Amino acid sequence: MENQSQIRVMIVDDHHIVRSSLRLLLERHGHVVVAEAASAEEAVILAPKTRPQVVMMDLEMPGCDGLTAARRLHKLTPSAKVIFLSAHDEEKDVMEALTTAGVTGYLLKSDAPEELISAVRAVNAGKRYLSPSITPLLLLHISDPRRSRTMGAALTPREREVLRLVGQGAMSKEIAARLNISPKTAQVHRENLKQKLNLRTTADLVRYAIQQKIVKLT
Repeated sequence: MENQSQIRVMIVDDHHIVRSSLRLLLERHGHVVVAEAASAEEAVILAPKTRPQVVMMDLEMPGCDGLTAARRLHKLTPSAKVIFLSAHDEEKDVMEALTTAGVTGYLLKSDAPEELISAVRAVNAGKRYLSPSITPLLLLHISDPRRSRTMGAALTPREREVLRLVGQGAMSKEIAARLNISPKTAQVHRENLKQKLNLRTTADLVRYAIQQKIVKLT
């Protein structure tokens, strides 16, 4: 009879050393690693065969990204709980994982090993588990309706390009010249961005572009 305290885990990471370290940690706490995958594509193939209860997966891997893989895993093995283990704590990644990809846990690679074990046990019990570093970010997102709407806004490629230029300090005439459009059209794009993102000023647009990594500070 299977030990009820054991949790069947699949590890998905493109770095062998990371997978080995996670396996040792999980097995030390009495859990069973039923599969290791070096890519999201491999994970999608192995999951239905090995029936993990928890999938611990890197967010960023070559080829298919973690978000896409999590959605596919949710359809193929709906009972498996997915935990992202990421080096990044960007708000967009966290919220997309929790709201659209069916992910129930999100940890940072800088978290203590004890957090990982707690996360595995929590998600297997039907709970969500977030890195302590991410919790304040989630609370801010929930408490600020404008921020929530802003995060959910989908921009077209042209709108992102205009926003990138605005974030770099370009005026409408310069944007028009760079994108080969009229200054009036450039201004219309700026106003549409404010309305779509529920922002009021150009300074707000600049801050948003920086926060969302559409433009990077050097």
